[in-house]
Amino acid sequence: MSATKTEIRRGTYYDSVVLMQLQLSLSKLPGVVNAGVMMGTEANKELLEQSNLLTPEAKAALLDDLIIAIDGDDETSAEAALAQVDSLLTRRRSAAADQDYLPQSLDAASKMLPEANWVLVSVPGRYAAGVARDSLAQGKHVFLYSDNVSLEDEISLKQSAAEKGLLVMGPDCGTAIINGVGLGFANSIRRGSIGVVGASGTGLQQVTARIHQLGGGITHAIGTGGRDLSEPVSAITARQALDLLAGDDDTRVIVLISKPPAAAVADDLLRVARATNKPVVVNFIGYRPPAHLQQDEQLHFVSTLDATAELAVKLAQSPISNLQSPISPSAHLPFAPEQRYLRGLFSGGTLAYEALLLLQDYVPKVYSNAPLNKADKLANSLTSQAHTIVDLGEDEFTVGRLHPMMDNTLRLQRLAQEAADPEVAVLLLDVVLGYGAHPNPAGEIAPAVKKAKAEAEAQGRYLEIVTMVAGTDEDPQDMAGQIEQLEQAGARVETNNETATRYVGELLRTLNPLSGLPAVDPVALHQPLAGINVGVETFTESLKAQGAPVVHVNWKPPAGGNQKLMGILERMKRK
Repeated sequence: MSATKTEIRRGTYYDSVVLMQLQLSLSKLPGVVNAGVMMGTEANKELLEQSNLLTPEAKAALLDDLIIAIDGDDETSAEAALAQVDSLLTRRRSAAADQDYLPQSLDAASKMLPEANWVLVSVPGRYAAGVARDSLAQGKHVFLYSDNVSLEDEISLKQSAAEKGLLVMGPDCGTAIINGVGLGFANSIRRGSIGVVGASGTGLQQVTARIHQLGGGITHAIGTGGRDLSEPVSAITARQALDLLAGDDDTRVIVLISKPPAAAVADDLLRVARATNKPVVVNFIGYRPPAHLQQDEQLHFVSTLDATAELAVKLAQSPISNLQSPISPSAHLPFAPEQRYLRGLFSGGTLAYEALLLLQDYVPKVYSNAPLNKADKLANSLTSQAHTIVDLGEDEFTVGRLHPMMDNTLRLQRLAQEAADPEVAVLLLDVVLGYGAHPNPAGEIAPAVKKAKAEAEAQGRYLEIVTMVAGTDEDPQDMAGQIEQLEQAGARVETNNETATRYVGELLRTLNPLSGLPAVDPVALHQPLAGINVGVETFTESLKAQGAPVVHVNWKPPAGGNQKLMGILERMKRK
């Protein structure tokens, strides 16, 4: 007569692959009708019940208990099968078990493989954030395969990573390819010139596989996790990834794959994509791009995964795939590390407005007293913040005083104020000539430019001052003479507002990550990948098969899975 026997192992953890293989091995033993091996979650108990394996002991099991249930031809067969569990687990010799020593902690694994720059995390979701947090504390990038990580933990992890210049791919990130090494579920893809950013794991796999089939290849494929492009997370990893690929000389074309992002996130992400100066193939599955972007020469919208791969390969094979800026900033300008901001001081309102419009392609936000968006309005027009453009011709500045095209007093005061800010790298000014304007504006502005540059140099800083001169050679101020005075003072002079603004935009691009987040060290992509695997042993095996150094951690739930003790340990760790 058939009999069901159950063994409960309290606070025991094995990864899901080991449990699956143990279940298969038990099912094949003589006299075994069915077997179930799983952790004591409610969902697993329902599966056991459907298989008629949910005994009272199994029903009482806790979340971190291992349930081993055997349905045998008789009690003797079931008990004999249970007696072989330890033997079967011992015989389960994975690539990870080939290590002479399996470290029990991330710290110990890091000492075994000090060059490890990535940690692969695939432990149960309730523990995954803790492991990822420890990895970031050690300065390592994280491939977070685990699902069931809370939204709050995801936001916290990604914000912490961004502050440290690190990546968190995930949670629920199934696929990535970094420097030729596949992480998680990844195909064997040839190296090439196409970089991929994907919030969809299987979408990323399909597109990279098709690129390979079509004769193309991949530089890197960076997964983000499915929630990354939601409004709460705000595409932190996707923006970091675009930054990295924009600065990667080997990447000529970028592919961006996701289900439709939140509207505000899509706008921000597409702005970052346009600022890469590289063709970007965008497949936000089911997304309708705004009309003004449908004919964009840099963003290429497609609606299917196959079309994504085909267009990426076509663009990569094009002799001109990188979009060149019409004007490039001088190389190696000696800015101090803290210098990164623009301050624009305009007398012409329309010129200021156009500059704000153009700068959207280069930086995420420019504050102004006359902003394009109300959210970017200066709290105090007399005090700049971050990147700022001030229209000094606005009513608030002209009550009881002449317009700045006639009177430079206020602008000269503001120029000195902005130049003294140690975080300012670039000043942008317009100089408008013609009848009714100041008879010799450069005569006042040029000495102020010269003084500001000299004072910055004395403080170990470099100040780039760009002036846009609007006028003609027949204006009473002598346009050529005005330009000469400004250039002799050390200013860069342009006669086209777009050229001047785009030059400044290119400078800002070199000083500020496109994403608005702290820069991730490009060594993340170019250093040979070495990993620490915490969780599913299969990922250790796949890294070894690809020739990547890896250490497998013999991870167990902290404090035996006791939530109260875990909280105490976490608080002690933070002290």
